[in-house]
Amino acid sequence: MQQQIMLNNRHTYIQIHPGDNVLVALTDLLQGSVVNYKGTELILVNNIAAKHKFALQQLNPGDEIIMYGVLVGRASAFIPKGGGVTVNNIKHASEDFHLSDRKTAWSQPNVTAHQNKEFMGYHRPDGSVGTANYWLVIPLVFCENRNINVLKEALSAKLGFAEPRGYENEVDSLVEMYQTGKSVEEILNADLRLTPDKQPSKKLFSNIDGIKFLNHELGCGGTRADSDALCGLLAGYITHPNVAGATVLSLGCQHAQAQILQAEIAMRDTAFSKPLVILEQQQLGTESRLLHEALKQTFAGLMQVNIQERKPAPLSKLCIGLECGGSDGFSGISANPALGYLSDILVSIGGSVILAEFPELCGVEQDISDRCVNEATAQKFMHLMRTYNARAEADGSGFYANPSPGNIKDGLITDAIKSAGAAKKGGTSPVTAVLDYPEKVTKPGLNLLCTPGSDVESTTAEVAAGANIVLFTTGLGTPTGNPITPVIKLSTNTKLYNKMPDIIDIDCGTIIEGEETIPQAAERILQYVISVASGLTQPKAVKLGQDDFIPWKRGVSL
Repeated sequence: MQQQIMLNNRHTYIQIHPGDNVLVALTDLLQGSVVNYKGTELILVNNIAAKHKFALQQLNPGDEIIMYGVLVGRASAFIPKGGGVTVNNIKHASEDFHLSDRKTAWSQPNVTAHQNKEFMGYHRPDGSVGTANYWLVIPLVFCENRNINVLKEALSAKLGFAEPRGYENEVDSLVEMYQTGKSVEEILNADLRLTPDKQPSKKLFSNIDGIKFLNHELGCGGTRADSDALCGLLAGYITHPNVAGATVLSLGCQHAQAQILQAEIAMRDTAFSKPLVILEQQQLGTESRLLHEALKQTFAGLMQVNIQERKPAPLSKLCIGLECGGSDGFSGISANPALGYLSDILVSIGGSVILAEFPELCGVEQDISDRCVNEATAQKFMHLMRTYNARAEADGSGFYANPSPGNIKDGLITDAIKSAGAAKKGGTSPVTAVLDYPEKVTKPGLNLLCTPGSDVESTTAEVAAGANIVLFTTGLGTPTGNPITPVIKLSTNTKLYNKMPDIIDIDCGTIIEGEETIPQAAERILQYVISVASGLTQPKAVKLGQDDFIPWKRGVSL
């Protein structure tokens, strides 16, 4: 059942679930204000900031605090009726979970209007369809990062793939002020008007969206498990539908060997046929020979894939990664449930969605395991959750430590509160598969992927799993992007959308304001997704060149 928000007439508070014993303020509420709740009056004991919670009943130490219909904490101090719930009177708590015979019924949305919709994408031999067309240049080990940077400097601008930012003129102005004797104070007070971005050089290869260079700090010096996982992650990017071909630089002696990478590629695509250049520096000899070979073979590969063009594809070929970062107290009320509704639409027409960030599923494990299509899938999910949390606990930081200072300031004061809202992105459909990092999606429907809650690590992993679009909700603002997959940013509140228009694509604050329902917002988001997937619209993260790429070292990262 989709989330039913009980909204009062003046849009000042909501009850997210009928069983909740707290309400959420939609706007700043003053101490002494009278809240009319279900025909009774509730007097606020404290000032309640927007996005924060206040108690519907008196709560004594140890009493359960229920939100989203689940346990999200226990009172650590007395909370009067109408009193604010804060870090000083609540502690994290969540229900235990177990394998059960109960299976959650799913009420599918009506998708008649979407059955025949299409997007224009790049069709790959393995049957997948890309929403973009990139060439990758990747180091197998951090020792090759410098050579990757040399190739980037040599190729990007000359081939028309550079991303001019327009800040060079501002630096010229600062230099001129310094040379003419301006003081530090005069420079600090100068009004530097950013000039428009310079026009990039015309692309030589018109059907290629860009060359992306994925530097990282792994490949050797760590555990073999980390280097093997890196090879799996890179194989996910090389076989990704948004990638036309790749150049890989290897030193030769590192843990992350080319043979391991090739085996991981074969696991993901048994008939792999994309152009793939693998060069080993210790075998070739001089650095100049390595770079000359890389330039020639990369250029030849670009010539080879430039013939690829966009063609119609059904929406079932979309694989959407669901992500949130810089979350706030409105995330689980507006943007996240809107993505959940969209997820259910896509699943209903045969598409795939990925829900990751396992530390942010703490407290909703029972609901999710009950949605798994079979016992083995539920067991795998529960095992990964318990193992991950135990590893975090062993290092002195369990899932309870997940909320950031920004989360807490804006109302997400326990991990269970944050998790219950984050899980709304996954809608209500059955869980068809549970994937461990860095596995790849092979089944349509809702896929769970074990990743950290860390924005960039999780987004990096979702793309390796096959996400050809990522929908990223934020309540505080975050500039996260990805090198090969368009990342679409959705604000949970209109204030953020107006404050940071350079990084936010879609405003979901319309739900909070009562201007739009969750299904209406989901439809609007879907139309934007189709435009982005067809190459007609560039999200802000793509325009700004936010090519964030951080592989997960399988240690504790929340």
